[in-house]
Amino acid sequence: MVRQHLRFFLLATGAALALRLLFFFRFPAITSDSLIYGDIARNWLLHGIFGVSEAGKVVPTFARLPGYPAFLAAVFSIFGVEHYRAAMLLQILVDAGTCFVIADMARRTICRRAAKVAFLLAALCPFFANYAAAALTETLEIFFTALALDCALAGVEKLNGGQVRPWVGCGLAIGAAILLRPDGGLILAALGAYLGFLWLRCFRAPGSTTSTTYSSRSILRAGIITAVLALLPLAPWTARNLHTLHRFQPLAPRYANEQNEFVPAGFNRWVKTWIADYVSVEEIYWSEPGEPMDAANLPERAFDSASQREQTEELLADYNQELRVTPALDKRFAALADQRIRSHPLRYYLWLPMVRITDMWLRPRTSILPSDTRWWEFNDDPKWSALAVALGGIGVLYVAAGLAGLWRGRYTPGLAMLLTFVILRSAFLGTLENPEPRYTLECYPVLIVLAAGALIRRKPRENNH
Repeated sequence: MVRQHLRFFLLATGAALALRLLFFFRFPAITSDSLIYGDIARNWLLHGIFGVSEAGKVVPTFARLPGYPAFLAAVFSIFGVEHYRAAMLLQILVDAGTCFVIADMARRTICRRAAKVAFLLAALCPFFANYAAAALTETLEIFFTALALDCALAGVEKLNGGQVRPWVGCGLAIGAAILLRPDGGLILAALGAYLGFLWLRCFRAPGSTTSTTYSSRSILRAGIITAVLALLPLAPWTARNLHTLHRFQPLAPRYANEQNEFVPAGFNRWVKTWIADYVSVEEIYWSEPGEPMDAANLPERAFDSASQREQTEELLADYNQELRVTPALDKRFAALADQRIRSHPLRYYLWLPMVRITDMWLRPRTSILPSDTRWWEFNDDPKWSALAVALGGIGVLYVAAGLAGLWRGRYTPGLAMLLTFVILRSAFLGTLENPEPRYTLECYPVLIVLAAGALIRRKPRENNH
């Protein structure tokens, strides 16, 4: 297909690279997370220890999975230690490859013309371009997520043909995604749910001869191959943690904490009783520890009564004295959280998670750009306010096009697997205390495929090959 439409793909790839290089030269991002990954990579490369620097020593850690530090270590070994820009340039090339993978997903799911539209939507996606120019896991995670889903689509197409290669590729891609971030395991969970549904349907309609009915043996084989290859890369990491840190830790801890580091679970639970948007993440949640918290930054939904407001302000005043949540203070936050959850369980378990999910999908992704977090107040430099509004509008258009494509389009059975992944990941994101919009980008390959379905009109008898 690329050979048949070479000029289109060359021009579109050129546009993709140009957009990403614009962000690379104008908005390169090295965040606090980037420095943690870089510190681990440097220590791994120079000292042979997967650890962080503390008081002039290298201390072994399992707070981060080894995928991105290994990538940075490989880059540092070639281009020099802490050469983050070289890593970003490689990520730009990987992100260009992601466009081809997404196009192939659209080809398999819809048709060949949809593949060209999907390629263009991915190539011109400013969110992909922005994070390709950041020393963070997003670009590689998106690539391996798209690759895993594309291999799974290929496997479903030939599920009764006994082909193993697509499932081998799918399992290895999922394994790579998990080594980058723990939530990469959601791909395996979504695929397992989809294959499990197909397997159960074999027993409900054993005599069916429709094209969407598969043999139970082929489904079981696909699931086993994928699961084994996805989880196998975690074995050396788990063994290392047992041997070095004497703890069974197959994944990184949820809060990326060190082995003996105190996690303020009560404070986190209290935050989840009211947090709904990214603004509160920056102004409150990320302040702990080390920065004062201003009670004036809390939204009205953080209080159910005047007495509860006083109690909350007292807790924040006590925190501001030490700038950390002590175990005693954490118990008080936990008691307040329990009180609020008992009073409004639906708010905690249903409404707020739904609002957080919506915020992550629709908020302008400007967290690593100069735009003010409170963009809607328009107190920022006009050009940065305009950038935030533009990115917000583009995000809404992508989502709207995806929903329109879902409503209007006709797809192969593999679409159910893609939607299962999006729904499962969105539900997981609703449980987080830090609703960061970047976390939905792993769903964008599916969203772009759906959007491509909205922007083309499928011809009769048109196939995807």
